[in-house]
Amino acid sequence: MMSEINITPFTDVVLVLLIIFMVTTPLFVQSAIKIKLPKSVSSESQTDKNIKIKISAEGAVMLNEKEVSFEALGQKLTARIINNPDLVVVIDADKQLQYDKVIRVLDISKKAGAKRLALGVEYGGQGK
Repeated sequence: MMSEINITPFTDVVLVLLIIFMVTTPLFVQSAIKIKLPKSVSSESQTDKNIKIKISAEGAVMLNEKEVSFEALGQKLTARIINNPDLVVVIDADKQLQYDKVIRVLDISKKAGAKRLALGVEYGGQGK
């Protein structure tokens, strides 16, 4: 008679579930706001050391995936840029957004001390 419980099948099931969750989790992580970026013909590589600012068509502003107001944006940018002045501020604005909101974010970024600014575009391949 066997006095131990065989846990091998249980371990196999747990490992399979772990692999399934590891593969599917990145598919569920999405941005809180949807933006449609303008298309660009040329492509440039970006580093992970960027500060991402997203502006939706409705004017909602997100700093590194967290929603902020225009007033708080300047303070948070200043705090990040003081520690590393070489960070690139990348502004991803919806193509339907009013131009003055993008200019406002650019001004706030400059006042916060950003030396390097970039506008995000979606790589579109060949030009039309």
